[in-house]
Amino acid sequence: MTAIRHIVFDLGRVLLLWDPERPFRRLIPDAVERQRFLGQICTPAWNNEQDRGRTWREAEDVLIAEHPEHAAMIRAYRQNWSEMMPGVIDATLAIFDQLLAAGHDVTALTNFAADTFEIARAKFPFLDRFRGVTVSGRVGVMKPELAIYRHHAAAFGLEDGHVLFFDDNPDNVEGARAAGWRAEQFVDAGRMRADLARYGIGLD
Repeated sequence: MTAIRHIVFDLGRVLLLWDPERPFRRLIPDAVERQRFLGQICTPAWNNEQDRGRTWREAEDVLIAEHPEHAAMIRAYRQNWSEMMPGVIDATLAIFDQLLAAGHDVTALTNFAADTFEIARAKFPFLDRFRGVTVSGRVGVMKPELAIYRHHAAAFGLEDGHVLFFDDNPDNVEGARAAGWRAEQFVDAGRMRADLARYGIGLD
């Protein structure tokens, strides 16, 4: 098996907890109405465009023009964004710590809006311990588009055949494989440890 020289982490739902419904359980107590709002108005597809680089002001203006009666709740999405990312996934962070302690080259590749990533950096100092991080909102492309994997490899000098990537989204895993990386879907820390061991990276 080709030796792994570079390990690349996704962030949301791999190292960082992510639950966009969390503040809206407080703001929209009715579960049916809350699901309708997040499923039909402030949708994942709408949020993805901020991960691609659209500003929150532009994003809010688009939705408020279509749904003026929900203007306050639309703005509440960004205003309460920090609450959507309440903490770290401790078991995966322990793996990250062990990889760094063992001297492995570890970077991150994340779909994230540029401004909210800075909020996350301030809230979670471990993010500065990666050798480097590619943030989709900064570069204007996002997973699973091939261009972002190419960008990350070029920016940090990764050798494609020697990269192991972890992401919770199977589409992003397939995108990485199309770029020539080894890639595994993140399910939980136990599975990640087993995957690392299969590639010759033992942590115990």
